[in-house]
Parts: sequence; C-alpha cells; structure tokens
Amino acid sequence: MARALTSYILLKAGLLPLVVDRDLRSEYLDSLEIADSGELTFLAELFARLERNAILQALSVDVDSEARHEQSLTTAVIDSLVAKFERRREKKHQEIREVNVLARALRHLTRNLVEDAFNDLKAPMQSIGEVGIRFIEGGPEFGNAHWYKHDVIRSSEASGKFVNFNEEHVFLKSSIKVERERLVFVVSIHHVGRELSGIMEVTAFTRLESYEDSDDRQSVSAEFSQCSLDPFVITWKTKEQDVSQSYRRWLDAALAVAIKDYGDRL
Repeated sequence: MARALTSYILLKAGLLPLVVDRDLRSEYLDSLEIADSGELTFLAELFARLERNAILQALSVDVDSEARHEQSLTTAVIDSLVAKFERRREKKHQEIREVNVLARALRHLTRNLVEDAFNDLKAPMQSIGEVGIRFIEGGPEFGNAHWYKHDVIRSSEASGKFVNFNEEHVFLKSSIKVERERLVFVVSIHHVGRELSGIMEVTAFTRLESYEDSDDRQSVSAEFSQCSLDPFVITWKTKEQDVSQSYRRWLDAALAVAIKDYGDRL
C-alpha cells in the first residue's frame, strides 16, 4: 500500500521516473520495506536526496565537491548560475567580435581602392619628380595596432564617441611622396564605446609632411587633417555585401579630400 501511495504521489507531482543508481539500491529496498510497515520517513528522505542531487547535476554542480566543502544548496546554485551567465556572456562576446572579421575585410578593400587611386596619381606626379608609394597594414596580427592612437582619437572627436583600444584596432597607412612633400593617408577601423558593443567606426585622416630635402627620412613639419565629416559605422550584424558600395563612396569622398589637400601643397 505504501509503495502504491508513494508512486501515485510522485506521478502526480511529475517526479517519475525517479532513477536510483546501483550504490543506493540496497538503501532503497530497505526503505521500501520499512515504508510497507507504515514508516515513510526513510523513503521520503531518500527521495529528497535523489531529487536534490538531480537538481545539482542539472545545474552542473559537483555533488561530491559540494558535500565535501559543506556548501549550502543555495550557494551551490548561485555559483552554478554565475558560471552559466559567464558562459553566456563569453558566447555573446564571441558573436559580437565577429565584427572584427568585417573590419579586416574592409581594410583589404581599402588597400585595393587606395592603391588604384595612387597609381592613377603617380603618372602625372612623375613630371615633378620621383614618386614613392608605400602601404602598411595595421592590426594585432602585425603587432602595430597601437599606432596612431592619438590621431584616431582626434579623428573621432566629431562623433563624440569613446575609442575602445581594449578591443581590436585595424588600419591602413598609405603614403605617396614626391620631392619634399609626402601625403600619409590613414584609414582607421576601431571599436567605440566603453563596453564591448560590436559597433565599430571607420575614420580617415591625413598627415601632410614636409622635408628639407627629398632624401630626408625625418620630416620638419606634419599637419594633421580630418578627411571624413562623419565616420562610417559597422556592427557585428553588418554584412560586407550590404555595405560594400556605400563604403566605396565614403572612402572615395575621404580620399578626394586628402588628394586635394596634398595637391595644394605641390
């Protein structure tokens, strides 16, 4: 009768099937025998312990460790939830950082477009003197992601955004030099916001450098100038194919400003 009543109660509460492992089999059978005589305490305590362990296992809590350190069930559950939320946060951050893949793709596209423009500019400039063109890609994989921090911050002042250098920063440095004048055109792609948000901005600026002699390596003056009125914004949900054309137009406008300013100095 006690067994039937117990099964009915467990079934009604949705607690069946209740799994009893091999180590508890003897204790379980003894408790059933005692329950048949009308004493349900031992059986109830066994069921409670089984349910408690099942909850801990479902929460990925080490039952033996929990018992060994004499933690309360509440503490164990809280610790498990902390670990769960941390895993969820890390997974979300991994998703958000996918924007870095797009940033590197735009850096590659930028190089192709600027290289084409500089090559078109090279022919008419050769009437002035020997033309030197150089490109340097920047990012954590090149060990130079820290370059131009001050200039990047200056270029972002217009949008009023905080540049987050704790996250990935990539850039392309393009330079063209003839005689004593050199144009350094930098396109920076960086995270914005004090917390990781998956939002990056692209800004463009120039450094117009003058040299005492065409063979000098050290400039005597350098003038900073911003080339883009507004930054180009991408997010972790942005697809390259969706922004390729608009980015080309944005870069073309910024590069036109840079070349115009450079031409005025020649």
